[in-house]
Amino acid sequence: MSAQGRSYRYVGPAELKAVVQPGDGGRRIGSAADFSSWIVEQVPAELAEPLTFVVGVDGVLRLAPRRSEHVACAGADMVLSAGEISFIREADRWTVSEVSNQSTGYCPDVSSWAEFARALDAVELRRPSGFTHEVVFRRCPDCQQHNIVREDDFVCVFCGRDLPAAWNIDPTA
Repeated sequence: MSAQGRSYRYVGPAELKAVVQPGDGGRRIGSAADFSSWIVEQVPAELAEPLTFVVGVDGVLRLAPRRSEHVACAGADMVLSAGEISFIREADRWTVSEVSNQSTGYCPDVSSWAEFARALDAVELRRPSGFTHEVVFRRCPDCQQHNIVREDDFVCVFCGRDLPAAWNIDPTA
């Protein structure tokens, strides 16, 4: 765990990480001015669907189109949070309307909200009080497969074994 919070390394398919080139990465949004510059460049079709986000280990938000892989948005680096985000325009300012920790490449714990919230606060974006859609990830201790826990059913969908209550996706963390 970092001084800021837990960091997450990429645990998805190796072939996706292998194609990330130096300089790849989502748009760095470290201030309100950065966000203002970025948002005016977006076409309405891009903003009509959720975008890919990561919070780098530097605590800075990075944004990319939804079809972007989280590992590419992060430049293949470790992250403090990752998921999908949507924005709406409300009374002359942009607001986060929906946000999740849905990233099967990093599988961040729901506790990564704190790092994400700090990154949004630095950009002065209005936000919800937590992920609007929380995804619970667990690795099966028996078959080692990554699972998404649904409806508090902590059972591996691959082998039927019980899943741990605590986040355990990255065995090196």
